[in-house]
Amino acid sequence: MRRAVLIVAAVLVTILAVVFTFQRKLVYFPSPGPVPSADEVLPGGRDVRLVTADGLMLDGWHFELPDAPATVIVFPGNGGNREGRLSLAQGLTARGLSVLLFDYRGYGGNPGLPSEEGLTYDARAALDLIDGPVVYFGESLGAAVAAELATFRAPKALVLRSPFTSLAAAGSHHYPWLPVRMLLQDKYPVLERVSGVDVPTVVLLGTKDSVVPPAQSREVASAARAELVEIEGADHNDEVLVSGPQVIDAVVRVTARG
Repeated sequence: MRRAVLIVAAVLVTILAVVFTFQRKLVYFPSPGPVPSADEVLPGGRDVRLVTADGLMLDGWHFELPDAPATVIVFPGNGGNREGRLSLAQGLTARGLSVLLFDYRGYGGNPGLPSEEGLTYDARAALDLIDGPVVYFGESLGAAVAAELATFRAPKALVLRSPFTSLAAAGSHHYPWLPVRMLLQDKYPVLERVSGVDVPTVVLLGTKDSVVPPAQSREVASAARAELVEIEGADHNDEVLVSGPQVIDAVVRVTARG
């Protein structure tokens, strides 16, 4: 009996050690690229390079309109690369807003490996690139990145699409059998951060989101004193939630309030 208990304990310890060691592979899912040039995907776009505080050079696309009231900096979620956010840029520029799409370290052919600290550096490098008013648009994990940046420098307005309350809360939802809070290296405490940000904010969620529980997004909206837009029947990566008319309208509306 004792031998069986020791074997089970050893197996559990091994599983936890493996999860701890490789946890970022369960959080970040970069598409390496390559990606086309900005003017190939949208006329008038230009390729830009961001320089981070820890010395990385990251690539992005800047779609700049001369009379835009603000530039929307898009902070992506944990998968894909900037090419997957092109429809969002198209929708926003069509409504008169400039847009910066960029990839984090390790995404879209950029050097480096993603982490919470690293994405913080990447976000600040993106902000440094823009002169004038900015709106932060964060999707899912990117909502956590945008929320942190808003505590560093307040934007004109803040848009959080499918935000979780914290990475631990989101992880515990998907892996209830793991001690997620104890294991996690990257925390992303969104709820804590948005409660201290005082700018016009809108939270968007899909009522059928299978990645981030809608209840968590609603909790973020309450803490941020934000306008809440619920897109009925939308799942996490549905186009209507990525760049649908309700998303574009919400960004335009909150920008005008800022």
